[in-house]
Amino acid sequence: MQNDIARVLLTEEELHERVKALGEAITADYKGKDLLVVGILKGSNVFMSDLIRQINMPLNIDFMIVSSYGNATESTGVVKIMKDIEQSISDKHVLIVEDIIDSGLTLKYLTEMLNTRKPASIKLCTLLDKPARRKENVDVDYVGFEMPDEFIVGYGIDYAEHYRNLPFVGILKPEVYENK
Repeated sequence: MQNDIARVLLTEEELHERVKALGEAITADYKGKDLLVVGILKGSNVFMSDLIRQINMPLNIDFMIVSSYGNATESTGVVKIMKDIEQSISDKHVLIVEDIIDSGLTLKYLTEMLNTRKPASIKLCTLLDKPARRKENVDVDYVGFEMPDEFIVGYGIDYAEHYRNLPFVGILKPEVYENK
């Protein structure tokens, strides 16, 4: 796996420090509120696990499986919900946790759909943001790192279900995904 990485963008230490800072900011912003943290699987799993341990207040968690990629390297633009949240979000403060936001198509669709369920608020938290690839405007409230327009993997982010277990974020060599 390591041989498929062109270069490391974010080390384990950099990720840990930024996740800690995000957790502190979220704790301050949601103090005294009924918080539901919703992870978008599978990519957010590693980030969300580390993030909630840095949020120093009571909270609930739930998960959704949402896809617009399949095994492709670019979004198809068609959003599929394969697993919905299991609890009511009515009057709750919802924090959606994503691994990476690029086109914005998935999160625009998701926030519009969840808003129909009458939450007290919906905010977005992403580990990585690629604003250069944005097709839909989405307001991201908590951003770990802004990323270049490169194909990245690691720390939960995959290519065709591989590389999620890398402890860092790196650029995948083009020869790995080209001509596939």
